[in-house]
Amino acid sequence: MADLIDEIALSLNAGTTIPYLGPGMLSLCPDSRVPATPLALAERMTAKVSVPHKIRKRLTQAAQFIENFKHRKSVVHLMNEAFATSPAPSPLHLALARSGAGLWVDTWYDDTLAHALSQVGPQGSWAQIQGLSQSEHFGNWTGNYAADGGLLPELPKDVARLLYKPLGSRSPAGNYLVSDSDFVEVLTEIDIQTPIPAVVQAWRTGRSFLFLGCRFDDQLTRCFARQIMKRSSDHHWAVLPEEPTRMEALFLQEQNITRIDLPLAQFASSLVDALQVK
Repeated sequence: MADLIDEIALSLNAGTTIPYLGPGMLSLCPDSRVPATPLALAERMTAKVSVPHKIRKRLTQAAQFIENFKHRKSVVHLMNEAFATSPAPSPLHLALARSGAGLWVDTWYDDTLAHALSQVGPQGSWAQIQGLSQSEHFGNWTGNYAADGGLLPELPKDVARLLYKPLGSRSPAGNYLVSDSDFVEVLTEIDIQTPIPAVVQAWRTGRSFLFLGCRFDDQLTRCFARQIMKRSSDHHWAVLPEEPTRMEALFLQEQNITRIDLPLAQFASSLVDALQVK
């Protein structure tokens, strides 16, 4: 296992591997007070707005009910409240930010990695792209933001480090893909790659992905990962200590993702050490 972690560290520093983060990364942030699973987020939202019992634990359906019977602004307000605090970046967040990676994919709504990128480099050294809801930004699939949160009409050509948040984020503008209708719009077009920024499509070509804090036990997470990975390398890794479900195992096999059967905290400690050495 040490040799494998050394290999991953070398590829991260060489810029040939793209970190792909899920909500499980928040388990490495002991002071985090934001929801760290879709279930926790659904429970946070439905504790404040009454929804039918059968969908109270189903995030996208609960968000859709609130959007339909309250207002889209109610969904955004609840999401802003849920992610109002910024978790302190863990050593792994900071190590990934310092690595030679040029693109980071972060598929949860917190801004932990953005803070890590700001801590390890000058403000102008990175930018981010966030997915946009069609209900609020019809015709625009993504928004570009500078490290200081300013809206960018387009990405500067000299930005070499890019954070891609396909589901949006609390910071800087409260953009969220969270309701059923949000995802229906994206999934209608994602097979032809329309919602995925051209710069992400170009950067991923021939590169590997390292999945951290991710599960692939529902169709939505598998679909996003599959489409973001398209035309990348044929060799990837996923830290997945839990026994994969049948569909997860099929997905890992289909995408040639090597499962690393270690607790995330243990892998994080080893990778941080290896990145410092390499």
